[in-house]
Amino acid sequence: MRHGRPAMPFFVLIAFLLVGFGPAQAEIAVFPAANGDPAARTLTVYSSLDAPLAVAMIKGFQRANPAIAVRYEDLQTVDIYDRIVAETDAQGETADIAFSSAMDLQVKLANDGYAQQSDLPMSARWPRWANWRNTAYALTFEPAVFVYHKPSFRDAAPPATRRQFVDFLEAQGDAVFGRIATYDIERSGVGFMFMSRDQEQFDDIWSVIGAMGAAGVKLYSTSSAILERIADGRFVLGYNILGSYAADWASRDPDVGIVLPRDYTVVMSRIGLVPAAARAPDLGRRYLEYFMSAEGQAVMARELQIAAVNPDVSGENTANTMQANLGAQLRPVPVSPGLMVYLDQVKRTRLIKRWNDALRGR
Repeated sequence: MRHGRPAMPFFVLIAFLLVGFGPAQAEIAVFPAANGDPAARTLTVYSSLDAPLAVAMIKGFQRANPAIAVRYEDLQTVDIYDRIVAETDAQGETADIAFSSAMDLQVKLANDGYAQQSDLPMSARWPRWANWRNTAYALTFEPAVFVYHKPSFRDAAPPATRRQFVDFLEAQGDAVFGRIATYDIERSGVGFMFMSRDQEQFDDIWSVIGAMGAAGVKLYSTSSAILERIADGRFVLGYNILGSYAADWASRDPDVGIVLPRDYTVVMSRIGLVPAAARAPDLGRRYLEYFMSAEGQAVMARELQIAAVNPDVSGENTANTMQANLGAQLRPVPVSPGLMVYLDQVKRTRLIKRWNDALRGR
């Protein structure tokens, strides 16, 4: 999932490079050890979170571990999976930790033996839905939300359920034609996962997709492309947008509004794991431990606008508070082998075909 890149802080040495390994290309950010030791050990991270957004977490980790340098490789989710498999199968070394929003691919790595068990101080207290065999950990709590252009809803509330979403599209007709957006599930892994969960959670989901198709919905592979157009009023509504990116955008633009769907809200997570062939698995576990700690999770909630999972972290931007306020409305995707169902190409192809047929009114 890509996002607009803010200016890079001056205190971080950045070496953005394109590195070839099969089809994968990475943007690499190098963070020297905080103690200035040029011979410091280096932690290697493969991550789908843009490097500029990860700076706060890396700074926090290096405050606690000043003798460790960090090599941060910013990759697409599929490339994280492919590189770990290829490097491991070649009897080589790979990243010390992998952090990815592709829940299905991360669980597949763990299930297929490409990740190692990491018994950490928070393991026993981590939510059961967020911990698979102390190997794959959900580290974030990110709802799929409706996003709307606030000035376009001065006289009426935005839709708050999928039925209201359909009613709005049908009532507004030409006024909103071509001004609705969602992810292209053929190009967006997160979009595909949200759609697959919709199909399981809502019997009438295809009426929603059909209504969006009739309203000339625009499809994108990134959150930023949708949020930019919501912010400037070109679009009035976005469906199933990743809430962390929406919250970050809304914190900087007062015209962006967010609704957690009241009928149900799917919640996805980014998963962290230590690969089986990690060059320095002890460093990978140390980074994972920081990411799970109250300090690391608080930094993530405060600086990245991503809700914390750690039960010891308080405040509005936490899984605990959201679940206390919204209860059964929230439907977290559990970290389990069930995530791999739609990696089956037959099932995936069938879902995409039905999606395209519904968009075209078939």
